Amino acid sequence: MSKQELEVPGRTEACCPGLLTAPLDEDQATELAKVFKALGDPVRLRLLSMIASRAGGEVCVCDLTPAFDLAQPTISHHLKLLRQAGLIGCERRGTWVYYWLLPEMTDRLAGILTRPAGQPLPERAGAASGAAS
Repeated sequence: MSKQELEVPGRTEACCPGLLTAPLDEDQATELAKVFKALGDPVRLRLLSMIASRAGGEVCVCDLTPAFDLAQPTISHHLKLLRQAGLIGCERRGTWVYYWLLPEMTDRLAGILTRPAGQPLPERAGAASGAAS
């Protein structure tokens, strides 16, 4: 694997605890940061949204590229980073590549960021005394 490739967190291990239930260990934080970094670019976030919301569950790169004022190689680079983060899958069919969402990763992210039902957030220091923020 090249140094630029992102490891896909959680592919071989059970889902880590949510951020609100237990602190992440160093390895979990490092792995998740790579996924969030892939999502931290507006173009990649739009691409993911376009792929995820596509009727039929997949979209051809030929349908993605015209939505951006970017060169095709730049779009391909962004798609590669989303693939390396484990957010999308792809398959070449003739001259075109088709992309689809990998819901396992988005479900994992949702689980990490979701507060368990019925559990209140931890009390902030000073919040009980009515301190202003």
